[in-house]
Amino acid sequence: MRTAAVVVALAVTVVGVALFARAVGRIVGVLRTGGPTLGRTDRPGQRWRTLLVESLGHTRMLQWSTVGVAHWFVFVAFGALFLTLLTAYGQLFDPEFALPVIGHWVVYEWASELIAWLGLLGIVYLSVLRVLSRRHGRGSRFFGSANWQGVYVELTILGIVACVLALRAMEYQLVGGRLHFPLTFFLLPDGLPRAGLETAVVLVAALKIIISMAWFCVIGLNTTMGVAWHRFTAWPNIWFKREADGSPALGAMAPLVSRGKAVDLTEVEDLDDVTLGVGAVEDFSWKGLLDFTSCTECGRCQSQCPAWNTDKPLSPKLVVTALRDHAHAKAPYLQAAEEARGDLPVAVQEEARRPLVGPIQVGDDGHAGIIDPDVLWSCTSCGACVQQCPVDIEHVDHIMDMRRFQVMVSEEFPSELNGLFKGLESKGNPWNLNPRGRLDWTKDLPFPVPVVGKDVDDLSEVEYLFWVGCAGAFEDRAKKTTQAVAELLNTAGVGFAILGKGETCTGDPARRAGNEFVFQQLAAENAETLREAGAAKVVTTCAHCLNTLRNEYPQVGVELEVVHHTQLLNRLVRDGRLTPVATPEGSLAGRSITYHDPCFIGRHNGVYDPPRELLQVLPGATVTEMPRHRETSFCCGAGGARMWMEEKLGSRINVNRTQEALATGATTIATGCPFCRVMLSDGVAAVEQDAGRSDGVEVLDVAQLLLESVRRGQASDASPTEPSGS
Repeated sequence: MRTAAVVVALAVTVVGVALFARAVGRIVGVLRTGGPTLGRTDRPGQRWRTLLVESLGHTRMLQWSTVGVAHWFVFVAFGALFLTLLTAYGQLFDPEFALPVIGHWVVYEWASELIAWLGLLGIVYLSVLRVLSRRHGRGSRFFGSANWQGVYVELTILGIVACVLALRAMEYQLVGGRLHFPLTFFLLPDGLPRAGLETAVVLVAALKIIISMAWFCVIGLNTTMGVAWHRFTAWPNIWFKREADGSPALGAMAPLVSRGKAVDLTEVEDLDDVTLGVGAVEDFSWKGLLDFTSCTECGRCQSQCPAWNTDKPLSPKLVVTALRDHAHAKAPYLQAAEEARGDLPVAVQEEARRPLVGPIQVGDDGHAGIIDPDVLWSCTSCGACVQQCPVDIEHVDHIMDMRRFQVMVSEEFPSELNGLFKGLESKGNPWNLNPRGRLDWTKDLPFPVPVVGKDVDDLSEVEYLFWVGCAGAFEDRAKKTTQAVAELLNTAGVGFAILGKGETCTGDPARRAGNEFVFQQLAAENAETLREAGAAKVVTTCAHCLNTLRNEYPQVGVELEVVHHTQLLNRLVRDGRLTPVATPEGSLAGRSITYHDPCFIGRHNGVYDPPRELLQVLPGATVTEMPRHRETSFCCGAGGARMWMEEKLGSRINVNRTQEALATGATTIATGCPFCRVMLSDGVAAVEQDAGRSDGVEVLDVAQLLLESVRRGQASDASPTEPSGS
């Protein structure tokens, strides 16, 4: 029996190592079918630090603390117990074998037993969590994952740590010394026959090897088994992430890249030489393909996605796994010489003919698409998926690259976007309104608002350029925020000016809709205006303008210090230049507020505290957080150009968020973005209509609430004009 066990263990080892090596070669081959990428090797020292912090510190995993701790134990056990695998090979031939030098070192023995026990507890917890979670059907983050793969990996780890503990217990019986076996000496009764123990050691050591090598066999035959392969691919995926400092791939959209170089469409003469977005899986960079291969199918992204949570077909996880499976299935076709492709298996040839974006039902040509258009256009680019991913997959960049191809090459996109593109190209705003109306919001103010080129020669005469934005200039509810901010800046004595008719849309909705042509045209126009005006410091009320000016305009050569209005107003309050005041009978007394984090100042730019600090200083106000807030805030539904698309699938994202806000009992929903204000105001109206009553809940910008309070501290002859309202 012992001989047979040894033979089987060694045979499985040979097969497992061979299959694993072959699989590594195949995965590398798949990655090589992708194109070059941009800026993935800068600041190597910082990248190594990021890799160590994220992997050993488990910083991304610990966003879910209990799961993160359990996974850390399993992660450490997977690596640290490798030495016990080497010991098992020695025990096949000598039951009392120990590794040279460290084998009987008490520190090593204590550590290995502790790690084994913690790994056992961790994997049991994670396994139970998977079973319980899957009972929730579509509500489970594991919905759509390859369940057998996850279960198999968990059982493998469970079997390995159980073997380690059993071997340690039997070793104690053979060599004695409780000091060296602190956590296993009690597992077996004393007095077991030595011959039987020696045979048992050999058999269990063989079992441990077989379990381990069978795992290598299985993953060697399944190169798309991300739940296993991420143990190897996550390391390079983290090292080559977009941001060397460890930040997730949020904020700026990645520039349009062709053959590893950023593309300036305003200077390109021959578009035939340029790849516009991603129209086939080989158009992704090798880093994109590494992203797909590294997906663990944990479903964290899916659990946070506003589209998935409102019954739409988009799951960031399923997008990634579909692209992964397609990339690996099509790879043999891409790797073969053109004249040899006809000799490939029919399944490979059929896979190569599938469109990257197209209906997932089989079409007239007999081929189903990889990514359904409804999936592609459901994304709000909120970044929740990127924020949550423990292995730094860049979901939003990949989705936006596919949109770019659909808009600029295939010309296949939602019809509603035609109006958006037309308005941006001809009028410089997404509502297609006359640009002469950009100054209308200033007419009701009791003080003049300086305009660059008219009232001031350039921005060197003032401290800030107030970037109003299209919503702030044209949308009635957003105008109230613009007016409130202007009045607060005037009250605080902050010098500012606006561009007036010289301002045009930053291009955010065009870029997020995939129209890089229009974005670059608008950005170039604004860049020239900003340079001529001498812009250096900018304040804006629009989360999307903030993100574009701060993070994307450097791509067109414009570097600005851009702050959100809540950041500047909070600084002015701290400096005593604005003083919130409430009288005993003031309207703020008893006001209950909940704050909604806009995605593009929160997740994308890390602005969480300033708006909350402003709300906290409002006398008499009570602020209650929604369950989903800060990094886990739920989108309003307007991002990714969704503001201009009909929401025809599932339930409405803005209503989902509004219901969460109303459940706090708040009478006021505060926010810091005009898009969010519009969406949540419409959400309140929809909820109240369904309920057949009105509870008088207001949706206001933080600046309006601050102005309401500051006005009370002004002179008695100050205008009592109501700054709020929907």
